[in-house]
Amino acid sequence: MDHIEYTPQGVCSRKIDIDVEDGIITKVKFSGGCAGNTQGVASLLVGMTVDDAIERLSGIRCGFKSTSCPDQLSKALLKYKGK
Repeated sequence: MDHIEYTPQGVCSRKIDIDVEDGIITKVKFSGGCAGNTQGVASLLVGMTVDDAIERLSGIRCGFKSTSCPDQLSKALLKYKGK
């Protein structure tokens, strides 16, 4: 199992922890951010492939920001894939 710790930029959450096993997301935890939204996103991602998560989350914006917590999670997964 791989563990990813990512520090998001331009959003309210301060850290994203992601566990991946065999290309499948097994756990996601946001530190900070909008609790209900980040818990919902985290719950929906469990069991999803890394590639599907990237495709679904990339480019999502939060209000007037150019990014969002889900978009930042996709950036964390892209970085993980490129390691």
